[in-house]
Amino acid sequence: MSLENLIMELLVRAGSARSHALCALQNARSGDFIAADLAMAAAKESVNEAHHIQTELIGMDEGCGKVPVTLITVHAQDHLMNAMLIQDLATDFITLYRRLPQEVSHA
Repeated sequence: MSLENLIMELLVRAGSARSHALCALQNARSGDFIAADLAMAAAKESVNEAHHIQTELIGMDEGCGKVPVTLITVHAQDHLMNAMLIQDLATDFITLYRRLPQEVSHA
């Protein structure tokens, strides 16, 4: 796969992870914890796929600046880091939603 395709794939996978984590939060907020768990599993899978691409890019670079740092590369990395942060926060929020009485968590 070309460098550009790898970077675009990283961007897509990270964006997917972010979307799944936010969907999980919405599901948990409405009390649908089964859907929330499924969405979080999808988020984790997308983050793992993105992380594998990131690792491949790091390997290609070999710490020597072999991979050019472009705006799209930085953008893709930013998406991945945000997706990982949202995933971590979503996990905590879902745990908190589970502790709320059902009638309160539906609000």
